[in-house]
Amino acid sequence: MSIFIPKITDIIDIIIVAFILYRVFILLMKSGGYQMLLGLFGVFMIYLTASLLKLNMMTSILKVFKDYWIIIFIVLFQHEIRNLFSRIAQTHDMRTLFQSAKKSFYSPLLNAVSIMSFRKIGALIVIENKRKLDNYIESGEIIDAQISVKLLLTIFNNKTILHDGAVIVRNERLYAVKVVLPLSESVEYSQRLGTRHLAGVGITENTDSFSIIVSEETGKISVAKNGVLHSELTIDELSQRIKDETS
Repeated sequence: MSIFIPKITDIIDIIIVAFILYRVFILLMKSGGYQMLLGLFGVFMIYLTASLLKLNMMTSILKVFKDYWIIIFIVLFQHEIRNLFSRIAQTHDMRTLFQSAKKSFYSPLLNAVSIMSFRKIGALIVIENKRKLDNYIESGEIIDAQISVKLLLTIFNNKTILHDGAVIVRNERLYAVKVVLPLSESVEYSQRLGTRHLAGVGITENTDSFSIIVSEETGKISVAKNGVLHSELTIDELSQRIKDETS
């Protein structure tokens, strides 16, 4: 009966594997790769069903996927695998491995918002979630750059041609600028908010995105989620909300 009692090493092994699988799943969800993963799972289920029903032709065709599944997996998820190994090469412990990218993402963003708030520089930053914002991104310019304080301050400088519109953050990168967003249809907001705030709220009414707005008149910081605006946030409060949205 002792063979059914797990050793401490077995428990540690299970916990580590479960944690890695969880982080990989989160990474795929954020990148949209989970759809391809579901597709591969569907092919596997069809193969299993065909084998049980002895559908020889179908089985022989799908056997190609079975024999070369590791190659197909690497090809489909090469971007995610490259990012994962890149993080491993640049970190020294498991905790840093899964938190460094997120920390590097919101630190410069918070610093830029803080400076723009102090200088009363109007800004609208939208963090994309599971629902892609491609329909809106088409109206702007794609730059796909690493987020930095200098870059954000340059974009929202009213002397540049890119300051008018929103910035879209995708996969923790500054993906698009000068994006035109839909305005909120809320009667309550339309009567007392300006165009920048209405756009910040409007994009969250029909998507699961999260927007950050800096008022050009007052420098106050607001955020919008699910069509609801939260105003006059401190940097610490904004930091917590960003962490909640990107965790």
